Amino acid sequence: MYLENFTHITIERRGGAVYATMNRPEARNSFNNELDFDMMRLFWEFDLDQTAQVLVVQGAGKSFSAGGDIEYMRQTRILENFARGVRQGKKILHNILTSEKPIISKVHGDAIGLGATIALFCDICVATEETRFADPHVSVGLAAGDGGAIIWPQMLGYARAKKYLLSGKRITGKEAAEIGLIADAVPADQLDAKVDEWVKIFTDNVATRALKATKMAVNLGLIQALWAQVDAGFGLEMITSQTDDHAEAIEAFAAKRRPEFKGY
Repeated sequence: MYLENFTHITIERRGGAVYATMNRPEARNSFNNELDFDMMRLFWEFDLDQTAQVLVVQGAGKSFSAGGDIEYMRQTRILENFARGVRQGKKILHNILTSEKPIISKVHGDAIGLGATIALFCDICVATEETRFADPHVSVGLAAGDGGAIIWPQMLGYARAKKYLLSGKRITGKEAAEIGLIADAVPADQLDAKVDEWVKIFTDNVATRALKATKMAVNLGLIQALWAQVDAGFGLEMITSQTDDHAEAIEAFAAKRRPEFKGY
């Protein structure tokens, strides 16, 4: 049976819709190895499940996902652990893009780093106006190699993408919708209803073969961009994971102080 026995994801089925909730609210749904592995399984098994028509990905508690867990970042300074994360990360992104069926990200609170990347890779991203998106890899001494350097330029163009990726600057859901980074931004009390609208579109009297074929046709460019860049991006991130600046960022984050970067 598909979509069962996850460590940090809970599953609810409503007819043909599957609601997958990242369930580490105490850690703002930040990614550790177990959640990373769960996400790799989630998109693959959703695609294989013949009873599932649409997937909604959301986060428990006050955030969608705050990105990388601090302890997980410590662990991935060991290259063997980082390489495992790379393998899983590549499959997460590939599985989202190559799934034949539509995937919706339902975003509230913060969607940061890998959390933002996953939200943006989904077919339809719906957020509250107050949601904050950011890819602040540079703020923790890392290259934005886990997909952010691919999806932000694809959605915004290079000039705007550099504005956010080179600074780590945050953008609200309202601003993100206005510039085309996401599909919809609504007041918080309208988020459920807006997502329900999209679920209905994908489950109510749908020509499923046409829908699947259209998604794949649209995603061909994204898939090509993914495979053209993802290995180089992760390679650059792996290199920067070994720097003193990244180690300093981890310790500063844990101590709740400002990091003191030296440039090496």
